[in-house]
Amino acid sequence: QFMLPLLILFVFCILLTFKHLHGLPCVLHIYKKNHDLTKTWKGKMEQLLRVDDHDFIMRPAFGGPAIPVGVDVQVESLDSISEVDMDFTMTLYLRHYWKDERLSFPSTTNKSMTFDGRLVNKIWVPDVFFVHSKRSFIHDTTTDNIMLRVFPDGQVLYSMRITVTAMCNMDFSCFPLDSQTCSLELESYAYTDEDLMLYWKNGNESLKTDEKISLSQFLIQKFHTTSRLAFYSSTGWYNRLYINFTLRRHIFFFLLQTYFPATLMVMLSWVSFWIDRRAVPARVSLGITTVLTMSTIITGVNASMPRVSYIKAVDIYLWISFVFVFLSVLEYAAVNYLTTVQERKKRKLQERFPCTCGIPHSKTMMLDGNYSESDANSLAGSTRSQMVPEEEKQEKMVVHLTMSNESNSSRKRGLKGHMGLRIIQNAHAIDKYSRLIFPGTYIFFNLIYWSVFS
Repeated sequence: QFMLPLLILFVFCILLTFKHLHGLPCVLHIYKKNHDLTKTWKGKMEQLLRVDDHDFIMRPAFGGPAIPVGVDVQVESLDSISEVDMDFTMTLYLRHYWKDERLSFPSTTNKSMTFDGRLVNKIWVPDVFFVHSKRSFIHDTTTDNIMLRVFPDGQVLYSMRITVTAMCNMDFSCFPLDSQTCSLELESYAYTDEDLMLYWKNGNESLKTDEKISLSQFLIQKFHTTSRLAFYSSTGWYNRLYINFTLRRHIFFFLLQTYFPATLMVMLSWVSFWIDRRAVPARVSLGITTVLTMSTIITGVNASMPRVSYIKAVDIYLWISFVFVFLSVLEYAAVNYLTTVQERKKRKLQERFPCTCGIPHSKTMMLDGNYSESDANSLAGSTRSQMVPEEEKQEKMVVHLTMSNESNSSRKRGLKGHMGLRIIQNAHAIDKYSRLIFPGTYIFFNLIYWSVFS
């Protein structure tokens, strides 16, 4: 009678013990999985950080020494450089480091807690802004790109992803063979150096850049950091941090789009020196075409540049090239005018002495009242044998008459006028000299230009 109840009790105890041992790992697993402050803490996270217990309108250690705020930056991209607006656009990760003991919390693991941007509005954060910025924004896809990390001892890391467009004072005196140095400046808006000490957290190592950063028109030469105090007469001294970078412009684009076309137009204008001076339509149309093309090149370059009041390097090259093209047009104008004068004198001579009496055409042209007495005598001697005997007396009369006129004229004009008349007679010599003078002068100009601006 007593054995049956004891047996049943024994079996029941064994089953109960087995069930307890079998469920223990599950309980331990659940406990380990739920060891999370968001599940074990009875209240809100703000209560853990005691956000409601403090006035976060005031900075940490208010009334005491300046709170140090370290800064480091990672440049994600340099998006654009605008010469017209004189600004640049940069995307970066801006991080602040400071200590606020009001946010300290107890922890046995000494692990930090990470929050998004919703907690930022409830605590104190540095009021850093970008000096000389035109526009900036915090990225908000898919949520605000803000991160806040709080450590048990009150150390705070505040990070955000920002795109900023800031002013860059550019000097275009050597454009497009120039280098530009721009800077992005950070500063506290409200707190002077007596309340907030802004500094680079790790010196020059505080600035990191992506190796893939590149620009189509510039070569990024160097990034570096500096810092100094900025003074405002009405508010005082402020700590200011600088992100400096140097850009060197790629010249190959401008060689293809500006320098080579301008040089080719100048060389094309020289072709007119080899065209017959009597081909007026050909030489005039060529000169006008090159002048108009140079004007178009100059207008196109200036359209993409700010309206600065000083001369740029590209302006010097283009306007000197324009002068060469314009001078080639003036050269033909001079040649055409002198040719017209020469032909007019020839017609007047033929009207005065219609009978050439066997004198060759080339010799008749010399009897224009522009040669000396010796030239006329040599002319008379060379033509005497060619004249028919019946007309010898008449030709002697023509020669002596011309010789007499020349003697009176040469005494009045002098050596300078005599040489000028020789050039008038040989107007084609201007083209011959231009074929050497124009290319030689332009090559010399290029040597000086590229040695100075390169």
